Amino acid sequence: MARPNTKPVTLALLVLALLLAGVGYFGVGAGRQFAADRSFRPVRVPSPTAAPPGVAALLSAASAPPTQSRPAANPPVPTAAGVAAALAGPLGDPELGSSVAGQVFDARTGALLFDRRSQDSVAPASTAKLLTAAAVLSVYAPTDRFSTRVVAGAEPGTVVLVGGGDPTLSAAPAGQAPRYAGAARITDLASRVRTALHGVEVQQVVVDGSAFTGPGAAPGWDPVDTPSAYASLITAAMVDAGRDRADDEIRSAEPDLAAGNALADALGGASVSLGSAPPDGAVLGQVHSAPVDVLVEQMMRSSDNVIAEVLARQVAIATHRPASFAGAAEAVRAVLADAGIDIGTGMVDGSGLSVQDRIPAAALAGTLLASLGAEHSRLRPLLSGLSIAGWDGTLLDEDRFSGPAAIAAGMVRAKTGTLTGVSGMAGLLTDADGRLLVFSFVADQAPSEGPSRIAVDNLVAALVRCGCR
Repeated sequence: MARPNTKPVTLALLVLALLLAGVGYFGVGAGRQFAADRSFRPVRVPSPTAAPPGVAALLSAASAPPTQSRPAANPPVPTAAGVAAALAGPLGDPELGSSVAGQVFDARTGALLFDRRSQDSVAPASTAKLLTAAAVLSVYAPTDRFSTRVVAGAEPGTVVLVGGGDPTLSAAPAGQAPRYAGAARITDLASRVRTALHGVEVQQVVVDGSAFTGPGAAPGWDPVDTPSAYASLITAAMVDAGRDRADDEIRSAEPDLAAGNALADALGGASVSLGSAPPDGAVLGQVHSAPVDVLVEQMMRSSDNVIAEVLARQVAIATHRPASFAGAAEAVRAVLADAGIDIGTGMVDGSGLSVQDRIPAAALAGTLLASLGAEHSRLRPLLSGLSIAGWDGTLLDEDRFSGPAAIAAGMVRAKTGTLTGVSGMAGLLTDADGRLLVFSFVADQAPSEGPSRIAVDNLVAALVRCGCR
């Protein structure tokens, strides 16, 4: 079963990416993804208070190609008839299959320019991460961080690692950069514990993951998903987004114990088990995650399923719901409903990895439109986390925006979604007249992965090529 791909995030890695493509797992090499994660730098575009920025402004903030053209000051408005005419040919591509849903909006006015089955529930694949990103940014400030604590255990020589839902806590050894930029480090946590213990030897590390509840895998996840290169079981304590070691390709079969083992190693060796922290255990050390806006960008840029699921649970915690798959889905649904975005009742996870996920296609474009407005400006990291066509993230690949669709390179910023039978994309683009458009397309009965992704690229490229008047 095909699963969402992850790609590098800077042009400097392009040559490395091409060299590693042949050793990929679902098309992506371990070294390639590790280098992508290590090289990530957040964009952190400021929130606007007036008109939304054009794609070019966002690209500029991301150190985009210098040839990127800027939108005109007052470009003409496309017409619905013009957009429909531009999309008619690409929509007829048999590689899209029999079920295509989508919308196109003018970003400046919010005018609907195209609608096809937008109220129908479709399988979103990884475009669902737009919804998780919007929800977590709605309930946390961009600068908020998640903490991981170590407290004294009930017995002498025992310490308890209390997972707080930090997905990128790093097990990288001292002197080695963490896999994820800005990540808290187990080595720092261990140093603080040693200082607090005044030389007392740690013989036992207990891992308390009670911040999260329910099963570690969602309904609709395939057994091969956990562990894999793109997913692990979801636990409150983990290191390096569910890996045993920072440079591993395949994620851990027991991410909570992997976190405990990393702490035990940093403390000089101790046995590790699962358990609970005593209610009155003294705090021996604490570290804090990267800020929420950075975690969102990391999740979006490489389409990281594990980070997405942990962030969805953080939405559940913030809204006083069980931090489980079901609780997280309900929390995301409720938070977005407060923002006027209806995602229906068909979401079962926060990443889009489940084949059971269903949402109205309108929720995707609606989320992007909300993030452009001043009323929901706190959602802005969602936009700066979108990949740039032909430049970074999941839109940098050998078959993306190539051939006739190459005209869209640098003109599109979007989130992709790919599962077996599903190809989708939602984002922003600048048309031939310099008008900023918001779009979403999902083909959830696509006959094949590669050709259907190209067909979706062609839909988007048709809008870039068109003045659509």
